[in-house]
Amino acid sequence: MILSDLDIKKYIEEGKIKIEPFPDFEKQLGPCSLDMHLGNEFRIFKPSNYPFIDVRKSKSSEESMEEFFIEDDCPFIIQPREFVIAVTKENIILPDSLMGRLDGRSSLGRIGLVVHSTAARFDPGWHGKAVMEFGNMSVRPIILYPGMRICAMTFETLSSPAEIIYTKQKDHKYAGQQGAVGSRLSEEPKS
Repeated sequence: MILSDLDIKKYIEEGKIKIEPFPDFEKQLGPCSLDMHLGNEFRIFKPSNYPFIDVRKSKSSEESMEEFFIEDDCPFIIQPREFVIAVTKENIILPDSLMGRLDGRSSLGRIGLVVHSTAARFDPGWHGKAVMEFGNMSVRPIILYPGMRICAMTFETLSSPAEIIYTKQKDHKYAGQQGAVGSRLSEEPKS
């Protein structure tokens, strides 16, 4: 079951869902979601010596990306067809009985910005800043600003608390992330 605005507010006020900085419900709370703000850290692909990305080798992915920190109220420009990893300002901690789902905002989608193109699910027990994958599908550059409302998170109750939360899984790779973390696919066991 998806939490309503009343339940989201209640879960946050009671500390079942922890969000820092504490949300401004008047500006962020929707009927069944909570808006999140764009953080200051970005990671984009740069020219590289690697002609491809090998999913088994972290070096080709890490060396292909460059990290940027943008001050509040300064513009960040996403070029057409560019792929960017960014992070929310909010740090989130989910309990063992809830999962979160991150979606882009319709207003941004209507100008060609794809927000969080994959992996929108945040498992029970997950904590950290949400990392989003952006894609500019427009024919023009799009200018974003740290601090703007960028996405919305919905929360869903599980039929029972999870037995093995995200941080207890053997293959969790992104728990506690605080920045625009790139792919850690190379850390998975070879099959």
